[in-house]
Amino acid sequence: ILNRTSITEFLLLGMTDIQELQSFLFVIILIIYFVSVTGNGAILIVVIFDSKLHSPMYFFLGNLSCLDICYSTVTLPKMLENFFSTHKAISFLGCISQLHFFHFLGSTEVMLLAVMAFDRFVAICKPLRYTVIMNQQVCTQMAVTVWIIGFFHALLHSIMTSRLNFCGSNHIHHFFCDIKPLLELACGNTDLNEWLLHTVTETIAMGSFFLTLLSYFYIIIYLFFKTHSCSMLRKALSTCASHFMLVVLLFGPVFFIYIRPASGSSMDQDRTVAIMYSVVTPVLNPLIYTLRNKEVKGALKRVIRRKP
Repeated sequence: ILNRTSITEFLLLGMTDIQELQSFLFVIILIIYFVSVTGNGAILIVVIFDSKLHSPMYFFLGNLSCLDICYSTVTLPKMLENFFSTHKAISFLGCISQLHFFHFLGSTEVMLLAVMAFDRFVAICKPLRYTVIMNQQVCTQMAVTVWIIGFFHALLHSIMTSRLNFCGSNHIHHFFCDIKPLLELACGNTDLNEWLLHTVTETIAMGSFFLTLLSYFYIIIYLFFKTHSCSMLRKALSTCASHFMLVVLLFGPVFFIYIRPASGSSMDQDRTVAIMYSVVTPVLNPLIYTLRNKEVKGALKRVIRRKP
């Protein structure tokens, strides 16, 4: 239940106050959004319809592409609208909804990357048991679990944020509704909200990052002692390179925004770094996987050839 508040809408101040940059940024963001939706949509289509990609690795990649399409759609259309809007308003309920879906999809993606790292660990370190361990039922259960955890993690934040009283300024110094900018506008005590942000969110982010690194550590150790060959080690790790690039690009900005001490926080810095994980990272997923992955490129060519 939403708490009574004197504010019925918020004003999103956006990425910059410089009017001359508005048109340029609109075109850039529009292109990025189009490439993100088209690229991730293409990956999702080939993963679903190409039987050669019906494996755990590509099942999780399809989930990742679906997440990135939704993730971009949560923030970018509203940002594009506000570039040429004189009244850059978002309703109270709309703001809380945007916050919810942003954290729902973001935390789900963080956990999904850890699941994808575990999949690579099983594929490389336990190849003979791979199809038994990573069977369809297990993969589905793992995917559903991270989506559910992500949903309830975000629901916790959205409910607790909605219960705050906003009685002062309604100007959000950001291009979307996020927890930290809203906490700065809240009247009264926000200690519980900040504790949840730095405890629950940090646990999900750090836990997923640790499990990802642990999977890669075991892969490297296993290959080093098993093969004693740098060339084979390099070849095996190249199959994980695309995934690891996404891990670095996503976790770096997330740690900077949500795990850094509050005393070191700057809204301008946060807004700049947020561009990386909310705008840039979703568009890099299809580019990284299609440029580095021969199977995906082959599937895309087969789909194109089938068209009349």
